[in-house]
Amino acid sequence: MSAARPSPIAAPPKSRAFDLAKSRADFPILKQTVHGKPLVYLDNAATSQKPQSVIDTLVRYYETENANIHRGVHALSQQATEEYEGARTAVRRFLNAASDKEIIFVRGATEGINLVASTYGRATIGQGDEIIITGMEHHSNIVPWQMLCREKGAKLRVIPITNEGELRMDEFERMLSKRTKLVSIVHISNSLGTINPVEKVIALAHSQGVPVLVDGAQSVPHMPIDVRKLDADFFVFSGHKVFGPTGIGVVYGKERHLEAMPPYQGGGDMIRSVTFEKTTYNDLPYKFEAGTPHIEGVIGLGAAIAYLNGMDRQAALAHEHDLLAYSTGRLSEIKGLRIIGRAKEKASLIAFVMDGAHPHDIGTILDSEGIAIRTGHHCTQPVMDRYGIPATARASFAFYNTREEVDALARGILKAREVLRS
Repeated sequence: MSAARPSPIAAPPKSRAFDLAKSRADFPILKQTVHGKPLVYLDNAATSQKPQSVIDTLVRYYETENANIHRGVHALSQQATEEYEGARTAVRRFLNAASDKEIIFVRGATEGINLVASTYGRATIGQGDEIIITGMEHHSNIVPWQMLCREKGAKLRVIPITNEGELRMDEFERMLSKRTKLVSIVHISNSLGTINPVEKVIALAHSQGVPVLVDGAQSVPHMPIDVRKLDADFFVFSGHKVFGPTGIGVVYGKERHLEAMPPYQGGGDMIRSVTFEKTTYNDLPYKFEAGTPHIEGVIGLGAAIAYLNGMDRQAALAHEHDLLAYSTGRLSEIKGLRIIGRAKEKASLIAFVMDGAHPHDIGTILDSEGIAIRTGHHCTQPVMDRYGIPATARASFAFYNTREEVDALARGILKAREVLRS
C-alpha cells in the first residue's frame, strides 16, 4: 500500500476569525491529562464534549428544579415544565421547523428511526413495497428497515457508493419507482465523512411522491439545518453528538405525517383519556412521548443549542474545514497510510488504514499518548465490506480541536508504525 494522495476537499466557506482559545476554555474536560499527556480528543463523531454551560444547567436542574413535568400543580413542576417546553421551542427554531408540534423527544437518533419505522412504516408499507437507503448507512438506519421489510414482505434497496465514498445518484434515480414508499438517508457518513446531497435526494424522491427521512446525527454538529428548506419529511438527531447530554434525541416530522401516524409507545402523558374499553390519544407532540421523559436531558439539550446559537457557526465551520484539510495533508504524508473516504463534500473526519497495523493497535498506542480516536467498523459493517477491510481508525474533529492536536495525531501514528513494525 502506498502513501495516499491528498483528498479533493471542496472549498471551505468564507472564513472569519474564530476564537479557538475561548471555545476550548468552555470545555473543562479538555484541560485534563491522560496517561500523563495532554488530552487530544478526536472522537467527536462518537460523542462530543460538553461545555460548562450545559454541565451547569444539569447541576442547577437537580439542585433547584428537579420535578416531574406536565402533571404537577406545584411550583417546581411548573418550572421544570416551562424549561422542558422551552427547550422544545429552542429545538424547533434550531431546525427551523414550523411548529413545536413537529418536535418529538426520544432517546437518540436510533430511537427516532425506530419510531418512524414502527409507526409510519407499519402504517404505510406493505407487501412488495420498497424502501431505499444508501450503502454508507449506520446500522441504526439499516436494521429497523430490515425488520420492517421482513414483517411486511417489503424490499430494502441500497444506493451503491463510489470508491471515493459518494452516492451513485444515477443508480438512485433508476431505483425510484411506484413501488418506492420511503427513502431513508444519512446526511453525513460517520465512517467516511461524506456529506450527501440530501436536498437533491429529497427533491428527486418528492418528484415521485416518496417521503424522505434524514439521519442528521453527524450533520447537526457541523452545519446549520433548515428542515423546511431541505423539505425533509423526517429528520432525526442525537443530543450527545451536538454538545448536549446522552440519552436524548429528536425526531422532527412534518405535522401532517405525525398526525396520521399511530402512537409509538403506550403509557402516561400520551393519552387524553383511558377506560378499560377505550383509550384516546393526546395531541402532538405528546402522542409520541409516553411516560416520564428524560427531563434533564431535554433541558440540557436546550442549553447546548443556546451555546451553539451564541457562537459564530460559520467561523467554527471554516475552522473545522481547515482542520480537515490540514489533517488530510499531514496524514497523506505518512507512508503506508490510506485514507478511506475521499468525497468532494466532506465533514471534518478522517478514517484510515495503515500497512501492517490493525486499527485497534493504532488506537491503543495513540491512547498511550493521550490521543483518543475511534477504531473498528463504526457500526457500518457494509461500508467496511465495500472497501474490503475489517475496520478503520477514525479521527473526527470538533470546532475546539487544533492544528497542534493534528500534529500530535500524526506523531502518534508514526510512533505506532514504528512500534508495530519492530
